[in-house]
Amino acid sequence: MTLLIGVDVGGTKVLAGEVTTSGRVLRTAVRRTPGRRVSVTALEDALTEAVAEVADGRTPDGVGLAAAGFVDVAGDRVMFAPHLPWAGDDVRRGLSRRWGAPVTLDNDANCAAHAESRLGAARGASSALLVTMGTGIGGALVMGGTLLRGANGMAGEFGHMQVVPDGRACECGRTGCWEQYSSGNALVRHARARVVVEPTVLTDLCRGRPDQLTGPMVTAAAEDGDLVARQAFASVGDWLGVGLAGLVAAFDPEVVVVGGGVSAAGDRLLDPARVALRRSLVGAEHRTVPEVRAAHLGPLAGLVGAALLAHDAR
Repeated sequence: MTLLIGVDVGGTKVLAGEVTTSGRVLRTAVRRTPGRRVSVTALEDALTEAVAEVADGRTPDGVGLAAAGFVDVAGDRVMFAPHLPWAGDDVRRGLSRRWGAPVTLDNDANCAAHAESRLGAARGASSALLVTMGTGIGGALVMGGTLLRGANGMAGEFGHMQVVPDGRACECGRTGCWEQYSSGNALVRHARARVVVEPTVLTDLCRGRPDQLTGPMVTAAAEDGDLVARQAFASVGDWLGVGLAGLVAAFDPEVVVVGGGVSAAGDRLLDPARVALRRSLVGAEHRTVPEVRAAHLGPLAGLVGAALLAHDAR
Protein backbone atom coordinates (compact mmCIF):
# COMPACT_ATOMS: atom_id res chain seq x y z
CA MET A 1 0.00 0.00 0.00
CA THR A 2 1.29 3.45 -0.94
CA LEU A 3 2.22 5.55 2.08
CA LEU A 4 1.54 9.23 1.46
CA ILE A 5 2.08 11.74 4.27
CA GLY A 6 0.94 15.36 4.26
CA VAL A 7 2.41 17.85 6.70
CA ASP A 8 0.79 21.22 7.44
CA VAL A 9 3.44 23.50 8.93
CA GLY A 10 1.63 26.39 10.60
CA GLY A 11 2.71 29.17 12.88
CA THR A 12 1.37 27.39 15.97
CA LYS A 13 1.51 23.67 15.22
CA VAL A 14 2.80 21.00 12.88
CA LEU A 15 0.07 18.57 11.79
CA ALA A 16 1.11 15.45 9.87
CA GLY A 17 -1.22 12.79 8.51
CA GLU A 18 -1.31 9.61 6.47
CA VAL A 19 -3.59 10.26 3.51
CA THR A 20 -5.09 7.87 0.98
CA THR A 21 -5.19 8.68 -2.73
CA SER A 22 -8.89 9.46 -2.28
CA GLY A 23 -8.09 12.09 0.35
CA ARG A 24 -9.06 10.15 3.48
CA VAL A 25 -6.91 10.85 6.53
CA LEU A 26 -6.06 7.61 8.34
CA ARG A 27 -3.94 8.85 11.25
CA THR A 28 -2.38 12.10 12.42
CA ALA A 29 0.41 13.39 14.65
CA VAL A 30 0.77 16.87 16.13
CA ARG A 31 3.79 18.81 17.32
CA ARG A 32 4.10 22.37 18.54
CA THR A 33 5.78 24.78 16.12
CA PRO A 34 8.86 26.06 17.97
CA GLY A 35 8.39 29.60 16.62
CA ARG A 36 10.11 31.99 14.25
CA ARG A 37 12.97 32.92 16.56
CA VAL A 38 14.32 29.40 17.05
CA SER A 39 16.69 27.58 14.73
CA VAL A 40 15.63 25.92 11.49
CA THR A 41 16.95 22.69 12.98
CA ALA A 42 14.48 22.89 15.88
CA LEU A 43 11.58 23.32 13.45
CA GLU A 44 12.70 20.49 11.20
CA ASP A 45 13.20 18.24 14.23
CA ALA A 46 9.53 18.80 15.09
CA LEU A 47 8.53 17.94 11.52
CA THR A 48 10.66 14.81 11.60
CA GLU A 49 9.08 13.63 14.85
CA ALA A 50 5.57 14.09 13.44
CA VAL A 51 6.39 12.31 10.17
CA ALA A 52 8.07 9.43 12.03
CA GLU A 53 5.05 8.98 14.29
CA VAL A 54 2.70 8.77 11.31
CA ALA A 55 5.02 6.50 9.33
CA ASP A 56 5.36 4.15 12.32
CA GLY A 57 8.48 2.44 11.01
CA ARG A 58 7.46 2.46 7.35
CA THR A 59 9.24 4.38 4.57
CA PRO A 60 6.97 7.00 2.97
CA ASP A 61 6.47 6.87 -0.78
CA GLY A 62 6.02 10.61 -0.75
CA VAL A 63 5.76 13.46 1.76
CA GLY A 64 4.03 16.72 0.92
CA LEU A 65 4.74 19.87 2.91
CA ALA A 66 2.19 22.67 3.18
CA ALA A 67 4.18 25.63 4.54
CA ALA A 68 2.80 28.85 5.98
CA GLY A 69 5.20 31.01 4.02
CA PHE A 70 6.39 32.27 0.64
CA VAL A 71 7.46 29.27 -1.46
CA ASP A 72 9.52 29.87 -4.59
CA VAL A 73 8.11 29.04 -8.00
CA ALA A 74 10.29 25.90 -8.26
CA GLY A 75 8.79 24.48 -5.06
CA ASP A 76 12.17 24.10 -3.40
CA ARG A 77 12.60 26.93 -0.91
CA VAL A 78 10.60 28.81 1.70
CA MET A 79 11.82 32.32 0.96
CA PHE A 80 10.09 34.04 3.89
CA ALA A 81 7.64 33.02 6.60
CA PRO A 82 6.23 35.52 9.12
CA HIS A 83 5.76 32.83 11.79
CA LEU A 84 8.55 30.34 10.91
CA PRO A 85 12.38 30.52 10.88
CA TRP A 86 12.85 29.48 7.22
CA ALA A 87 14.35 32.26 5.10
CA GLY A 88 15.52 31.09 1.69
CA ASP A 89 16.24 27.58 2.98
CA ASP A 90 16.21 24.69 0.51
CA VAL A 91 13.54 22.90 2.50
CA ARG A 92 12.51 20.31 -0.07
CA ARG A 93 15.95 18.85 -0.78
CA GLY A 94 17.14 19.04 2.81
CA LEU A 95 14.16 17.15 4.21
CA SER A 96 14.13 14.67 1.34
CA ARG A 97 17.69 13.70 2.24
CA ARG A 98 16.86 13.58 5.93
CA TRP A 99 13.77 11.40 5.50
CA GLY A 100 14.97 9.25 2.60
CA ALA A 101 11.76 9.94 0.71
CA PRO A 102 10.58 12.22 -2.12
CA VAL A 103 9.31 15.55 -0.76
CA THR A 104 7.09 18.12 -2.44
CA LEU A 105 6.66 21.66 -1.10
CA ASP A 106 4.03 24.33 -1.59
CA ASN A 107 2.36 27.14 0.28
CA ASP A 108 -0.25 25.91 2.76
CA ALA A 109 -3.14 27.79 1.17
CA ASN A 110 -2.18 26.48 -2.28
CA CYS A 111 -2.31 22.96 -0.87
CA ALA A 112 -5.69 23.60 0.73
CA ALA A 113 -7.02 25.06 -2.52
CA HIS A 114 -5.83 21.97 -4.41
CA ALA A 115 -7.69 19.71 -1.98
CA GLU A 116 -10.88 21.77 -1.86
CA SER A 117 -11.00 22.13 -5.67
CA ARG A 118 -10.45 18.43 -6.17
CA LEU A 119 -12.51 16.98 -3.33
CA GLY A 120 -14.24 19.69 -1.34
CA ALA A 121 -16.19 22.93 -1.23
CA ALA A 122 -14.86 24.30 -4.55
CA ARG A 123 -15.31 21.08 -6.52
CA GLY A 124 -16.98 21.86 -9.85
CA ALA A 125 -16.57 25.64 -9.53
CA SER A 126 -15.07 27.45 -12.52
CA SER A 127 -13.24 29.85 -10.21
CA ALA A 128 -12.66 29.86 -6.49
CA LEU A 129 -11.04 32.10 -3.92
CA LEU A 130 -9.70 30.25 -0.89
CA VAL A 131 -8.78 31.95 2.37
CA THR A 132 -7.20 29.99 5.22
CA MET A 133 -7.48 31.36 8.74
CA GLY A 134 -5.05 30.02 11.31
CA THR A 135 -2.33 31.86 13.21
CA GLY A 136 -2.46 34.29 10.27
CA ILE A 137 -4.24 34.41 6.91
CA GLY A 138 -3.23 32.61 3.73
CA GLY A 139 -4.94 32.56 0.38
CA ALA A 140 -5.09 31.05 -3.07
CA LEU A 141 -6.97 31.65 -6.30
CA VAL A 142 -8.11 28.98 -8.76
CA MET A 143 -9.25 30.08 -12.23
CA GLY A 144 -10.42 27.64 -14.89
CA GLY A 145 -9.16 24.77 -12.77
CA THR A 146 -5.65 26.25 -12.60
CA LEU A 147 -3.99 27.52 -9.44
CA LEU A 148 -2.57 30.98 -10.08
CA ARG A 149 0.95 31.08 -8.62
CA GLY A 150 2.31 34.36 -9.92
CA ALA A 151 5.75 35.16 -11.34
CA ASN A 152 7.55 34.30 -8.08
CA GLY A 153 5.20 31.52 -7.02
CA MET A 154 3.98 33.76 -4.18
CA ALA A 155 0.49 34.81 -5.27
CA GLY A 156 -2.24 34.66 -2.65
CA GLU A 157 -0.51 36.28 0.33
CA PHE A 158 -3.68 38.18 1.08
CA GLY A 159 -3.10 38.24 4.83
CA HIS A 160 -0.48 40.95 4.38
CA MET A 161 -2.66 43.39 2.49
CA GLN A 162 -2.75 46.60 4.51
CA VAL A 163 -6.32 47.31 5.65
CA VAL A 164 -5.54 49.86 8.37
CA PRO A 165 -2.85 52.47 7.57
CA ASP A 166 -0.50 52.79 10.55
CA GLY A 167 -2.43 49.96 12.23
CA ARG A 168 -1.23 47.10 14.40
CA ALA A 169 2.32 45.86 13.94
CA CYS A 170 2.55 42.56 12.07
CA GLU A 171 5.10 39.75 12.29
CA CYS A 172 5.96 40.44 8.64
CA GLY A 173 7.50 43.78 9.66
CA ARG A 174 4.71 45.98 8.30
CA THR A 175 1.65 47.48 9.99
CA GLY A 176 -2.11 47.22 9.54
CA CYS A 177 -2.09 43.84 7.78
CA TRP A 178 -5.45 42.10 7.33
CA GLU A 179 -4.40 39.11 9.45
CA GLN A 180 -3.88 41.40 12.45
CA TYR A 181 -7.65 41.93 12.48
CA SER A 182 -8.99 38.62 11.17
CA SER A 183 -7.11 35.45 12.19
CA GLY A 184 -6.61 33.08 15.08
CA ASN A 185 -4.22 35.54 16.69
CA ALA A 186 -6.72 38.38 16.26
CA LEU A 187 -9.50 36.28 17.81
CA VAL A 188 -7.43 35.50 20.90
CA ARG A 189 -6.15 39.07 21.21
CA HIS A 190 -9.70 40.45 21.19
CA ALA A 191 -10.85 37.96 23.82
CA ARG A 192 -7.82 38.54 26.08
CA ALA A 193 -8.37 42.30 26.06
CA ARG A 194 -11.96 41.88 27.17
CA VAL A 195 -11.27 39.22 29.81
CA VAL A 196 -8.96 41.62 31.62
CA VAL A 197 -11.83 44.05 32.29
CA GLU A 198 -14.87 41.74 32.13
CA PRO A 199 -14.65 38.33 33.84
CA THR A 200 -16.51 35.67 31.85
CA VAL A 201 -16.57 31.94 31.20
CA LEU A 202 -13.24 32.51 29.49
CA THR A 203 -11.76 33.62 32.80
CA ASP A 204 -12.43 30.17 34.23
CA LEU A 205 -11.17 28.39 31.12
CA CYS A 206 -7.82 30.16 31.29
CA ARG A 207 -7.78 29.97 35.12
CA GLY A 208 -7.63 33.72 35.47
CA ARG A 209 -4.56 34.04 33.21
CA PRO A 210 -5.51 35.81 29.97
CA ASP A 211 -2.04 35.08 28.54
CA GLN A 212 -2.96 31.38 28.63
CA LEU A 213 -6.16 31.88 26.61
CA THR A 214 -6.26 29.93 23.31
CA GLY A 215 -8.38 29.89 20.18
CA PRO A 216 -10.10 26.58 21.04
CA MET A 217 -11.05 28.06 24.43
CA VAL A 218 -12.69 31.02 22.70
CA THR A 219 -14.53 28.68 20.33
CA ALA A 220 -15.77 26.52 23.21
CA ALA A 221 -16.93 29.55 25.19
CA ALA A 222 -18.78 30.94 22.16
CA GLU A 223 -20.60 27.64 21.74
CA ASP A 224 -21.62 27.87 25.42
CA GLY A 225 -23.09 31.33 24.81
CA ASP A 226 -20.33 33.47 26.32
CA LEU A 227 -20.88 37.05 25.14
CA VAL A 228 -17.21 38.06 25.09
CA ALA A 229 -16.27 35.04 22.98
CA ARG A 230 -19.16 35.65 20.59
CA GLN A 231 -18.18 39.30 20.23
CA ALA A 232 -14.63 38.21 19.41
CA PHE A 233 -15.96 36.05 16.57
CA ALA A 234 -18.23 38.87 15.39
CA SER A 235 -15.26 41.23 15.16
CA VAL A 236 -13.00 38.74 13.39
CA GLY A 237 -15.84 37.70 11.06
CA ASP A 238 -16.64 41.29 10.18
CA TRP A 239 -13.01 41.99 9.27
CA LEU A 240 -12.97 38.77 7.26
CA GLY A 241 -15.87 40.06 5.16
CA VAL A 242 -14.22 43.45 4.68
CA GLY A 243 -11.07 41.82 3.32
CA LEU A 244 -13.03 39.40 1.16
CA ALA A 245 -14.88 42.31 -0.44
CA GLY A 246 -11.63 43.67 -1.85
CA LEU A 247 -10.61 40.26 -3.17
CA VAL A 248 -14.01 39.58 -4.72
CA ALA A 249 -13.92 42.99 -6.40
CA ALA A 250 -10.47 42.17 -7.81
CA PHE A 251 -11.03 38.58 -8.93
CA ASP A 252 -14.83 38.03 -9.17
CA PRO A 253 -14.74 34.33 -8.15
CA GLU A 254 -17.70 32.00 -8.40
CA VAL A 255 -17.26 30.83 -4.80
CA VAL A 256 -15.30 31.80 -1.71
CA VAL A 257 -14.02 29.00 0.54
CA VAL A 258 -12.81 29.69 4.08
CA GLY A 259 -10.60 27.09 5.72
CA GLY A 260 -7.94 26.81 8.40
CA GLY A 261 -8.28 26.18 12.11
CA VAL A 262 -10.51 29.19 12.84
CA SER A 263 -13.04 28.01 10.24
CA ALA A 264 -14.00 25.20 12.63
CA ALA A 265 -16.34 27.78 14.22
CA GLY A 266 -18.52 27.56 11.09
CA ASP A 267 -21.35 30.07 10.75
CA ARG A 268 -20.35 31.84 13.95
CA LEU A 269 -17.45 33.17 11.90
CA LEU A 270 -18.96 33.06 8.42
CA ASP A 271 -22.33 34.74 9.06
CA PRO A 272 -20.80 38.11 10.05
CA ALA A 273 -18.34 37.72 7.16
CA ARG A 274 -21.22 37.26 4.69
CA VAL A 275 -22.96 40.38 6.00
CA ALA A 276 -19.75 42.43 5.83
CA LEU A 277 -18.96 41.16 2.33
CA ARG A 278 -22.32 42.38 0.99
CA ARG A 279 -21.96 45.67 2.88
CA SER A 280 -18.44 46.33 1.66
CA LEU A 281 -18.47 44.96 -1.90
CA VAL A 282 -18.70 47.65 -4.55
CA GLY A 283 -21.77 47.19 -6.75
CA ALA A 284 -23.09 44.32 -4.64
CA GLU A 285 -26.65 45.13 -5.66
CA HIS A 286 -25.75 44.78 -9.35
CA ARG A 287 -23.91 41.48 -9.28
CA THR A 288 -24.12 37.94 -7.99
CA VAL A 289 -22.26 37.96 -4.69
CA PRO A 290 -20.31 34.71 -4.39
CA GLU A 291 -21.36 32.18 -1.78
CA VAL A 292 -19.03 32.00 1.22
CA ARG A 293 -18.56 28.35 2.18
CA ALA A 294 -16.67 26.59 4.92
CA ALA A 295 -13.94 24.30 3.63
CA HIS A 296 -15.30 20.74 3.51
CA LEU A 297 -11.97 19.35 4.63
CA GLY A 298 -11.69 21.93 7.41
CA PRO A 299 -8.31 22.25 9.13
CA LEU A 300 -7.14 19.08 7.33
CA ALA A 301 -7.31 20.64 3.86
CA GLY A 302 -3.66 21.73 3.85
CA LEU A 303 -2.18 18.35 4.73
CA VAL A 304 -4.58 16.51 2.39
CA GLY A 305 -3.66 18.80 -0.49
CA ALA A 306 0.04 18.41 0.27
CA ALA A 307 -0.25 14.62 0.24
CA LEU A 308 -2.18 14.66 -3.05
CA LEU A 309 0.51 16.86 -4.60
CA ALA A 310 3.13 14.38 -3.38
CA HIS A 311 1.18 11.59 -5.06
CA ASP A 312 0.84 13.56 -8.32
CA ALA A 313 4.60 14.21 -8.35
CA ARG A 314 5.50 10.48 -8.21
